[in-house]
Amino acid sequence: MEREKLGTRMGFILLSAGCAIGIGNVWKFPYLTGQNGGGAFVLVYLFFLAILGIPVMTMEFSMGRAAAKSPVMMYQKLTPQKKGWHIHGGFCLVGNIILMMFYTTVAGWMLLYFYKMAAGTFAGADPEEVGEIFNNMLASPKQMMIAMAIIVVFGFFVCSLGLQSGIERVTKIMMVLLLIIMVVLAVNSIFLPGGREGLSFYLKPDLDRMKSIGFKNVVLAAMNQAFFTLSLGIGSMAIFGSYIGKDHSLLGESVNVALLDTFVAIVSGLIIFPACFAYKVEPGAGPGLIFVTLPNIFNHMPLGRLWGSLFFVFMTFAAFSTVIAVFENIMACIMDLTGWDRSRTGLVCTVCMLLLSMPCLLGFNIWSSIQPMGEGSGIMDLEDFIVSNILLPGGSLLFVLYCTWNFGWGWKAFKEEANRGEGLKVAEWMRGYMKVVLPIIVIAVMCVNLI
Repeated sequence: MEREKLGTRMGFILLSAGCAIGIGNVWKFPYLTGQNGGGAFVLVYLFFLAILGIPVMTMEFSMGRAAAKSPVMMYQKLTPQKKGWHIHGGFCLVGNIILMMFYTTVAGWMLLYFYKMAAGTFAGADPEEVGEIFNNMLASPKQMMIAMAIIVVFGFFVCSLGLQSGIERVTKIMMVLLLIIMVVLAVNSIFLPGGREGLSFYLKPDLDRMKSIGFKNVVLAAMNQAFFTLSLGIGSMAIFGSYIGKDHSLLGESVNVALLDTFVAIVSGLIIFPACFAYKVEPGAGPGLIFVTLPNIFNHMPLGRLWGSLFFVFMTFAAFSTVIAVFENIMACIMDLTGWDRSRTGLVCTVCMLLLSMPCLLGFNIWSSIQPMGEGSGIMDLEDFIVSNILLPGGSLLFVLYCTWNFGWGWKAFKEEANRGEGLKVAEWMRGYMKVVLPIIVIAVMCVNLI
């Protein structure tokens, strides 16, 4: 059976960026930027994105395009004589599945909040009542189950329609709408009375803030964010590499995806910080910022229900773009292993994912007594830890070693594939860096996070 191909280069860039753009971009990057010195942190982050994220992404794309297979069969196609590497292909599939076991629940939260915001549930609620709405949502397995099921069923349905007629078409529409909504929300926030102060806090380089946190901590935060923002290490990018032609070199395509991902992260801060400062609200970190702080702000804003609804549409699109991309990776792996068609694979994957998403969902209520990582932790924390601290950095390390050393695919084969077509090329002088320095950086990131 001939392998499907994406219809356009833009489809490839938007799909890859959609996979990278997730909920972490929206609350984590702005918060880290504000906390770690504003514009100065952004410069450090961009430096690490260039030397860490983009090279690993180029390797993933290259392996996928050269093999024209899913991650689970990629190693066998590229180096069938070198046994052992293919085991990582299995871990890629497992990593994608574990990621979706908790990400589908969080995507469901976004959908629920869009519904609640549009229906006027938050209208007139004080900060305590807004917090109560969030806690009630977590305590209700039925609410979360319905939202999660909509995400899972619709996600696999889109993937079942095919690469061009389903995934590419839906992602293009969704990503264009996401970018338009973001810009509209950012413009609205920036022109709020008092918003300029938030803008200054967010983007003006503040070396005193950097010093108070410690330069080492700022560098580690920037390195971490640059590494994890692109979802590298479990084949999420390799799968889209396998669907594209040889017209464009892959270093240039990696830069395009990283720039779009960074644009979304930076504009998210332009939405959040001016609004927080305009309404004298301390910008918190994590879920609290999205689910408690922002609904309070929208409550006090003129046309707040409209702006709040638009914000949670944007959040749902950001989450769902990742869901579709990772679901496609899972389906491609299953199709390669079984020889099934898209319809059958989509149906089986839907049933399995609905079941596999339940532990995370129930971990907030019925199974809340299960605290696998100590007091106050939940099942989601364990799943997130396995993916973020073991499978992503560990997988990225294997990709780097495989592409640069002769006991794997080797530098010559990697460079030849990466440089096919027009655009930025991998230069020979990069060899020493990618072969020796890059693995050391990845190991350092992994060790810091595990510790």
